[in-house]
Amino acid sequence: MGRLRSLELGVILLLAQALWSGFCEEGAPCQPSFHSEVFVFSVPRSSLHRGRRLGKVDFDDCGGQRKVLFKLKDSRFKVDSEGIVHVTRHVELHGGEKSFEIRILGSKGERNFTTVKVHLAKHGHAHQHHHQDQDHHKPQDHHKPQDQHKPQDQHKPQDQHKPQDQHKPQDHHKPQDHHKPQDQHKPQDQHKDQDQHKPQDQHKPQDQHKPQDHHQAQDHHKPQDQHKPQDHHKDQDHHQAQDHHKPQDHHKHQDHHKHQDHHQPLQSEHSEVDGIEQPESDSDVPVLVFPQSSKGLKRRKRDWVIPPINFPENDRGPFPKVMVQIRSSRDKEVSVQYRITGPGADEPPIKLFIIDKGTGKLSVTQPLDREGIDKYKLFAHATDESGDGGRAEDPMEIIINVIDQNDNNPEFTKDPFLGSVAESSPLNFEFMKVTAVDKDEPGSLNADIRYKLLSQDPEKPNPNMFFINSISGAIQMNSDGLDREKIPKYTLVIEAADMEGRGLSNTATAIITVTDSNDNAPEFVQSSYTASVPENKADALVVKMAVTDADEPHTPAWSTKYSIIEGNDGGFFNVSTGPSQLEGIITTVKGLDFEKNAHYTLLVTVENDAPFATRLPTSTATVIVNVEDENEAPVFNPVEKVVTVPENLKVGADLIAYTATDPDTAKNQKVWYKAGNDPAGWLSVNKETGLIQVRSPMDRESLFVRGDRYQALILAIDNDDIPATGTGTLVIQLEDVNDNAPIIEERTIKICNKESQPVTLSVTDKDGPGFGAPFRAELQGESANNWTVRMNGTKTGIILTPKSSLEQNDYNVVLRVYDNRGEGQDNTVHATVCDCKGNDVQCTNRVVAGVGLPGILGILGAILLLLLLVLLLLMFLRRRNKPMKEEPLLPEDVRDNLYHYDEEGGGEEDQDYDLSQLHRGLDNRPQVDRVAVMPNFMPAPTYRQRPANPEDIGNFIDDNLNAADTDPTAPPYDSLLVFDYEGGGSEAGSLSSLNSSSSGGDQDYDCLGEWGPRFKKLADMYGGGED
Repeated sequence: MGRLRSLELGVILLLAQALWSGFCEEGAPCQPSFHSEVFVFSVPRSSLHRGRRLGKVDFDDCGGQRKVLFKLKDSRFKVDSEGIVHVTRHVELHGGEKSFEIRILGSKGERNFTTVKVHLAKHGHAHQHHHQDQDHHKPQDHHKPQDQHKPQDQHKPQDQHKPQDQHKPQDHHKPQDHHKPQDQHKPQDQHKDQDQHKPQDQHKPQDQHKPQDHHQAQDHHKPQDQHKPQDHHKDQDHHQAQDHHKPQDHHKHQDHHKHQDHHQPLQSEHSEVDGIEQPESDSDVPVLVFPQSSKGLKRRKRDWVIPPINFPENDRGPFPKVMVQIRSSRDKEVSVQYRITGPGADEPPIKLFIIDKGTGKLSVTQPLDREGIDKYKLFAHATDESGDGGRAEDPMEIIINVIDQNDNNPEFTKDPFLGSVAESSPLNFEFMKVTAVDKDEPGSLNADIRYKLLSQDPEKPNPNMFFINSISGAIQMNSDGLDREKIPKYTLVIEAADMEGRGLSNTATAIITVTDSNDNAPEFVQSSYTASVPENKADALVVKMAVTDADEPHTPAWSTKYSIIEGNDGGFFNVSTGPSQLEGIITTVKGLDFEKNAHYTLLVTVENDAPFATRLPTSTATVIVNVEDENEAPVFNPVEKVVTVPENLKVGADLIAYTATDPDTAKNQKVWYKAGNDPAGWLSVNKETGLIQVRSPMDRESLFVRGDRYQALILAIDNDDIPATGTGTLVIQLEDVNDNAPIIEERTIKICNKESQPVTLSVTDKDGPGFGAPFRAELQGESANNWTVRMNGTKTGIILTPKSSLEQNDYNVVLRVYDNRGEGQDNTVHATVCDCKGNDVQCTNRVVAGVGLPGILGILGAILLLLLLVLLLLMFLRRRNKPMKEEPLLPEDVRDNLYHYDEEGGGEEDQDYDLSQLHRGLDNRPQVDRVAVMPNFMPAPTYRQRPANPEDIGNFIDDNLNAADTDPTAPPYDSLLVFDYEGGGSEAGSLSSLNSSSSGGDQDYDCLGEWGPRFKKLADMYGGGED
């Protein structure tokens, strides 16, 4: 009964406490306040850059009912609405620590301000900061340094879990007492993410009382994990989740701890609320509990975050390896099965993470690679298998961060690196840079690269000629003594190592080429030059000056440039670099004047395109330029001269004397003048004096005058052996004179004889405006009987009107037109009067001069007949001149003509004959068979070859001609003729009866041999030749 009454009394006290807490919570107004009086943030470096996130200060915003604003005394930091502390501008941690205060504006709570301490984390001494951070969050021990490191004071279970203290109402409603347990361990949770999931290291009593185990746990953490910014903020999200504690949950934990060991740390009371529950067994696997919504008056925070799981990459297993256990608070009430979804579970890479559906243990099946995927986001699901199979909890997001390991060597961006340095470079001169990259996490020690110079080849003149900046990789000069002529190239071996030079490494080569420096000044080959230049000649070559330079050819230290430092005051000369880069060329910019200056003395200097590496003397050369006198043309002064005269100036009148002077004063030459271009031929020029006179009448209205100005070109010529000619322009401004009478533009008009409309005639005057309009007109002669005239309103036109209806005919109207000065002349207008009416001028039924159609046809017939006669005449002449066909005759036959004597008249045809008559007789000749026999029993003569010497061509022709004459094989040959039998007897008498006065024996036939080859046979027959 006693026990039952004690239990009833305990229940009554619990109910009273819950009602009192709810009453106080509803009655007292909520004030925003910080969860801790001090927040400590660790940073890996003493230099804080703008935009860096330091961490998060946890605060209570009264369930989101009030907007929280913060005020900082240090403007270099700011806090956003979520409590994240940012750096606004660059900050240096002098002494390794910086503190500042943050206040909540408008809050009257007990913790409306807090202190933020930023300190530099020291590698290898993390356990010291661990103790220091724990003491910062113990308000009662904050001013007791002698108690900071007493293990027996820190872990007194009787002090932390006294029942009478847990159930004091006044203690439950004090924010500082309510949050005292989690504040005690908050710093180590903020800065050591890896420790969040190892509760056995933080909360096991046996480990807390073993100092050596405590330090061993601290040393186990990797330096790169301690300073990761993302882990730092994830811890703050974890602490933010602690704001959801309700009083009833606190009492649940008190009951739960009644059955636990009194030596267990107090933090385990709140581990379930934080989302990580320490399992009852001694396993190293942390437990994630599904979050539950509060049923009290305070609503659940909207930004609930489950702390992420940090797992190192390249873990060696064994696999599958348990990472965390997921647990539902209802697992003791119903049968819960667990599963996960998301990338790495049921999405690629599939089955990288697996979960035991019964126990909820989440495992990884193979090593992770941060360089491939650095974060996995999974969703854990809990289903009620004992009931209808519905879900037992809302899905919980699980974030797995892959912790970087130093598994990548630095890699150089290129190999080899090529650079160059001048041999005269000063110490500390930076001339090239090498770079390397690391695939590990940027900003971590694993990717913090340092450079080192391993070797130099050759090691001359000393082995430390170069220096490399370990951070930037810049290579600088470390010593003097570079000499391109001795050592033109160096090879350096460079090492890049991560972990600030203590980790993985790689090497590359840098090849440095020593370039030439301008340590040799160019020098002129000659120190003085003398040249002659004709005067008045621009761009004339004066002299070429050669130089030498001992530096490397075709470099800026070898190429040259020149300057004229004395003697070129007038800017007459220019010096430039020649194509070979080792010569200076002086030319004239403008023409020189011998009469003004016959000699020039120039001082020229030479330098390189690159500045001298050291102080060197500058080479100079003196150039003496002699100006050669040239015959210069006389010069008119002025070049263009204007004279104004009236246009009616008399012939022979003097216009002006236009003279020129000869620049060659030393030669004392004479100048004579002539007109070079006188388009109208109006001028004459005196040869000796240059006086210009009027040669013919001038006319302002001439086509050669433009704008009342007449131009003529005047020449001045000296009397040198090669005369030079100067030109001047004479402009004659002609003044107008009334020498032109008005004229009528329209010379023919047409007008109707019925209801005639007036015709306006335009009047113009070649003279200027002073001698023109107004005009007036008068009819002359008989024109006045038929026509009337009057002037228009402007007095520039004549209105002509017939007096009466005139007959259709042509009329000549004579009008005399006067200008305003009375100068006039007669103008004849041919007027055609048509039989029409008004303005419709049409002339019909007029007799047109010319011939009619019969006449035109007769002319065409005569033309055709004439063409026919010409054609017949051409055909007749063509027939008479038809070429005659030549019959092939033997060379020895006599060319005689056969005459047709039955033609009478026409004279003798001894020269011109018709071969057709001959052909008519030849065509009727009887057929005679003829067989030509070539003699083959006589030798043929020998013919000479054509001589090569042209002088022997005459003998060649004579010899071959004689051989041809005596050739027995040449035609004609002896022939056998076959005659037909003509019968017996003949009517013709015998010729033997004819008597001759001479027997022929006394005749001299030797002359036949002189008649040529045609008479050779006859000469042989009668001259006693061969038979």
